[in-house]
Amino acid sequence: MLSLHFIRHGQTEFSRENLFCGTIDPPLTSLGRAMADSIAESYANMKWQAIYTSTLQRTIATAAPLAQRVGIAIRKEPALGEIAYGEWEGKSQEEIAARFPAQFQRWIDDPASHGTPGGETAFQVAARALPVIDRIREEHADGNVLVVSHKATIRIIVCALLGMPLGRFRDRVACPTASLTTFEFGERGGMLVRLGDVSHLA
Repeated sequence: MLSLHFIRHGQTEFSRENLFCGTIDPPLTSLGRAMADSIAESYANMKWQAIYTSTLQRTIATAAPLAQRVGIAIRKEPALGEIAYGEWEGKSQEEIAARFPAQFQRWIDDPASHGTPGGETAFQVAARALPVIDRIREEHADGNVLVVSHKATIRIIVCALLGMPLGRFRDRVACPTASLTTFEFGERGGMLVRLGDVSHLA
């Protein structure tokens, strides 16, 4: 049986301030680096088949301590990157809601079909990210595989694997910073066995 573990990257200044951060590539904060160390400390004894990240430094730095401890090279996949927020990158939800109330409400109501100006929809994220998940399942029939990705991307993947409407990813799936979400894949597909777990954090 394949156990596919998703970890959201550790804290950045943007996640700490809850700012839109998709294609922006901030480093981890000191707390974010400590989160990465806690992940490595907690899960180094597991037998890992592979470790995947996006190409953004916040996911690579989160995976690096564990990858170094277990001696596995990180596989970087651009398609696992965060949803692009276009013109809203670096801004807060409060600012956008005040300046562009109609656009903001349209996005809140259906982020699956309505992306931010110049950004992506949930459908577009699913279209690029799910083929990577399918390939991982083909290459790794069993064992533990880690995917270090991003808040919206993980939530969208979770909705897709559970057969939930993608437009509900923001209000149906929790994904705290550095949290762990796990699916086990059997004959009938994926079963969600852990969601947003942060028990590994000191």
